[in-house]
Amino acid sequence: MIEPSSTERELESALLSLDRSAARSILTAHRTAGTPFQLIEGVITPVLERIGEGWEHGRVALSQVYMAGRICEDLVDELLLPADVDHRSPEMAIVVLEDYHMLGKRIVTCTLRSSGFHLADYGQMGVRGCVDRVKEDGIKILLISTLMLPSALKVENVREELDRAGMKVKIMVGVAPFRFDDRLWEEVGANASASTASGAIEIVNRVWKEIG
Repeated sequence: MIEPSSTERELESALLSLDRSAARSILTAHRTAGTPFQLIEGVITPVLERIGEGWEHGRVALSQVYMAGRICEDLVDELLLPADVDHRSPEMAIVVLEDYHMLGKRIVTCTLRSSGFHLADYGQMGVRGCVDRVKEDGIKILLISTLMLPSALKVENVREELDRAGMKVKIMVGVAPFRFDDRLWEEVGANASASTASGAIEIVNRVWKEIG
């Protein structure tokens, strides 16, 4: 296991204490030393993943996991410069499908936005609401996060509804069920699966080129 850097330890402590001001100072200092992607991938992602693991092992409260994600997401939006956003990015959205675990979505959202992509955050939705929103917004790439297997299997319903509506939406999936079964994404009709936030960026870039 890789030991966390002093910056990561400081940020983790600030987030677990719900100290937004301290977290802002840490991220501001790191932001000037690199790119937005380095801020997310090198500091925020490993810290949030450790906090999530802490919850899984009973060391961290679910409220701390939730607030840590909210603080990081808000601060990344605050610290990004306008020039960091690529307004040429495709119509893209991310959703937690019939599930209530937001950490994975928060990490991917922060990473993509920090890398210049604009995407709509649908929060938590059921199949019907998600499909309606995708059609209304004309989404080209839909990222779906699920933690539990029953929710992951609902991706197939989203695919069927979108196909029935004649929408050629590229669906990307991620989080636990798709890591445990590396062929599950194909079985539910997704176009790709990513196990990490950086992997999501690679796939989005590839899919973007495919859809022109």
